[in-house]
Amino acid sequence: MSRTAIVLFNLGGPDSLDAVRPFLLNLFGDPAIIRAPGPIRFLIARLIAKKRTPVAQEIYRHMGGRSTILPQTEAQAQALERALADLGEVRCVIAMRYWHPFSDAAAAEIAAFKPDRLVLLPLYPQFSTTTVASSLTAWRKAAEARGLKVPTTALCCYPTDEGFIDAMAALIRPKLEEARGHGTPRLLLSAHGLPKRVVDAGDPYQWQVGETARAIVDRLGVAGLDWNVCYQSRVGRLEWIGPSTDSEIARAGADRVPVVVAPIAFVSEHSETLVELDIEYRKQAETAGVPHYARVPTVGTHEAFIQGLASLVRGALGRLPPKGEHPCSADGGRICPMAHGGCALARG
Repeated sequence: MSRTAIVLFNLGGPDSLDAVRPFLLNLFGDPAIIRAPGPIRFLIARLIAKKRTPVAQEIYRHMGGRSTILPQTEAQAQALERALADLGEVRCVIAMRYWHPFSDAAAAEIAAFKPDRLVLLPLYPQFSTTTVASSLTAWRKAAEARGLKVPTTALCCYPTDEGFIDAMAALIRPKLEEARGHGTPRLLLSAHGLPKRVVDAGDPYQWQVGETARAIVDRLGVAGLDWNVCYQSRVGRLEWIGPSTDSEIARAGADRVPVVVAPIAFVSEHSETLVELDIEYRKQAETAGVPHYARVPTVGTHEAFIQGLASLVRGALGRLPPKGEHPCSADGGRICPMAHGGCALARG
């Protein structure tokens, strides 16, 4: 019986209030996040972590003192294993980028499992150098240190995957219907923001977010739907891509239209959804005079999403390269980095 291993990559989150500061140090110490020489980057990371720790701890207090991202990713891993049970023995292993379990722990688990083939699957629908590329870089280092020699392929992105889009549309529809009782709703498709200079350097994230949004709107099939893409979670003084989610909520308040906010770059609930969207932006909406505010859940373990991931894995297994090589260049170019390696979306 063949053995298939799948590494699920995600951001990670602190598992206690004491873990918040080291989590932030890991996050802002990543060269994909703070693009400065090592010594300067580490100094900046320490300064940011020191300043943001009390604020972040207060955020996690709203969540019971810890992030929810690991248990939700574990549930997704179990659901994906069940969806792929016909492949033989399948093991989904989690590799978080900035808090436990890290890639080195995942590599050790993979080595003990001794799979015949390996698929690297980021739980980020859209590719960015700050997320997918960073996770794959960390994985490569961990795999090399462990001496893993397994035929491997990587999926860099799936922004318009049918299962993902179906799941998002299914979750949005009842919220739109609910909002129609308060007027003609405006759908805000919200994604995590990026500094504008990252996108200007060639990162395809903003373009892929736009492709996700258009695919969702097409799937909803609502004539004349009022919708817009917006970006949340801005930090620091750099110029970020926009429009911002909070400015769009303010605009909706000025227009006196109900708002439905759908997170389209997150696949699990965590601080940016449970606190930023559910508490902070909801309060802003009330203050701004928005007649109704509804937030769409993340896809989580929605059947269509899990089946979509399973289909992506099956396709990737059909393209396994020889001798443990994998095709993902993760170079951040505007052409999809896996256009020749099995990406769900590529443009020429």
